[in-house]
Amino acid sequence: MRTVNTNRTMRIKVMDLRWLSVGRGLVLGCLGFIAALCCRAQNLVPNHSFEEAQSCYPFSGFYYPDEGPLGWFSGGHSPDYFQGPACAGYGNDRSASLNHMGFQYPFDGVCYAGVVSYYYLPPGREYLVIQLAETLEVGQTYYASFRANAAWGGTAIYPIARLASSHIGMRFTTSPHQWVWDDPLPVPVNYAHVYFPQILADTVGWTLVSGSFVADSAYQYVMIGNHFENSQTDTLPFEPTISLPMAYTFIDDVCVSRSPSGCPLLVGLEGHLGSEMVLFPNPASTTVLLTNVAEGARVLVADVSGRLIWSGTTTVGTLHLNVEAWARGSYVLKLDSQGRSRSFKFVLVD
Repeated sequence: MRTVNTNRTMRIKVMDLRWLSVGRGLVLGCLGFIAALCCRAQNLVPNHSFEEAQSCYPFSGFYYPDEGPLGWFSGGHSPDYFQGPACAGYGNDRSASLNHMGFQYPFDGVCYAGVVSYYYLPPGREYLVIQLAETLEVGQTYYASFRANAAWGGTAIYPIARLASSHIGMRFTTSPHQWVWDDPLPVPVNYAHVYFPQILADTVGWTLVSGSFVADSAYQYVMIGNHFENSQTDTLPFEPTISLPMAYTFIDDVCVSRSPSGCPLLVGLEGHLGSEMVLFPNPASTTVLLTNVAEGARVLVADVSGRLIWSGTTTVGTLHLNVEAWARGSYVLKLDSQGRSRSFKFVLVD
């Protein structure tokens, strides 16, 4: 176990000086625009896709804003930072491809982060935190989103992330909630401003988690993770035998904006569909829908052994699959359109 520097005063000074400088730069940049709305539409999350770091960080876990992705720090235990091949190669514990938690390429850039989103022993959560570029205005509507992916497998001899879990989300706070080694782990508060209420079981594609809220306080920080207790979190096993009930979620492309056009937004589960394809419900039992598909796309569905289960061609709109008679388990839907491919993993349950 590596030694953790708990000199809080020094760490806080480093964080304050860095982000005071960033804040001044953002203010000066906004003053340079003729229209004030140019600033308002910006992403308020610095280092939103975890690309900026002081150097190639030698560990996956980090605690403070000058250790892993610049500005991000721990709000609970040790979230992980996964870097591109120039820093971490391939198959390394901290690689942004095949790592000790799973296999996934970044949604944006060459880096991403990850957190434990469920553990069988409460409170068992990890949180990513960053200070926003500006304090949120009370009464103002804000739009927020991020990309999430369920981790499974990885390079460990005995994979430890064997579950998918629900309720990954974003909670906004007025204080940093910096976690320091040997402090008690934060207890979930059973509330988040934006979250994914269903089980996030897609290990292939990145799921867009998005929503809007009205700020009721002068929030300065955003905290990403599962903010709900085990009793309020649903889980789904990726395999029949579970040696360590834990779920892990990769995070990328975090966004907060005053403008609805400032962040990618999609609320497909409530019927308000954006322009991006979304597969739901997941898990499913009788019907699976894939929204916003183009006409003439080729669709193939295979089970985990690679056996073709269904194939067809889409029409414009929503693809409906009747899966009531299919065997319960995991499937991959592959869509090919105009030389581009998209894959979606879904699970059928009773």
